[in-house]
Amino acid sequence: MYRHFIDLIKPTEKCKVLDMGVTPNTSLIESNFFEKMYPFTHNITMSSIEDASNLEEIFKGAIFIKCTANEKFPFNDKQFDIMFCSAVLEHVGDDDEQRYFIKECLRVAKKIYLTTPNKYFPVEFHTYLPFIHFLPQRIHQKILRKLKLDFWAETRNLNLMTRKNLYAMIPDKLRNKAMIYYNRLFGIPANIILFVDE
Repeated sequence: MYRHFIDLIKPTEKCKVLDMGVTPNTSLIESNFFEKMYPFTHNITMSSIEDASNLEEIFKGAIFIKCTANEKFPFNDKQFDIMFCSAVLEHVGDDDEQRYFIKECLRVAKKIYLTTPNKYFPVEFHTYLPFIHFLPQRIHQKILRKLKLDFWAETRNLNLMTRKNLYAMIPDKLRNKAMIYYNRLFGIPANIILFVDE
């Protein structure tokens, strides 16, 4: 996905970038992979609903600004040239909250690159369970509760997306500027990528 981001957007050293959804957890190899790979960390603003200010010590020059769930982002209109947002949308709540999140992404950045797991990939990446997430959400959640996976059974913690769902959340006036791609695993679309260039 990072290579696709670079090839598609071709960011320069002068681009101001917002990474929305960083994690303070540095123990996992995939944690904050964007900051690990992006060469111009001095132009990255990192944001999350968690306190991830510890990342400022790790990624020199990058700054952290905390945001609040389901509220307006603490940034000005078009403050950033690019927003990078990976695997966050499925955790922001119900459809209305997801729509508002996308609206805020579009407000603060000129270009957005947003990824989310594809609901129709055979294995659900958070629970590692196959196929049951294909069921209607209320049935999927009921099964998760029976399996003692109550956290993932809450819509506010996991609300999986399809390409059709994601496309429908783009404001009408920007749909002609939106492109949707897939990141594939074993040839199957594993992640949906939304790219909007205003």
